[in-house]
Amino acid sequence: MRLILLWILNAVALLAVTYLLPSIQVASFGSALLAALLLGLVNTLLRPVLLLLTLPVTLLTLGLFIFVINGLMFWLAGSMIEGFVVSGFWPGVFGSMLYSVVSWALTSLLVSGKN
Repeated sequence: MRLILLWILNAVALLAVTYLLPSIQVASFGSALLAALLLGLVNTLLRPVLLLLTLPVTLLTLGLFIFVINGLMFWLAGSMIEGFVVSGFWPGVFGSMLYSVVSWALTSLLVSGKN
């Protein structure tokens, strides 16, 4: 039950990002659910591999290259789903940062409400 609730909260976070950044668009709540699912899968399966492969660059940039990886994954998810549009690399970077912050805030409300 908690996993489904986190999935819905991530979809709501994605909808919030679309209101704050006009270069990211989501057609419907169903598209947001699908995009949140795909982002979760990409972060679970692809991100560790990319972090390992780009470890030298990440160390040279003192970890800032992780923002590039997150933006590329966000942009990739936008290109794979019909109702989720990320208009470029920089909107992907800013969208992924904002998505992380909003998702963290909503998740922390869930955790603090439980105690």
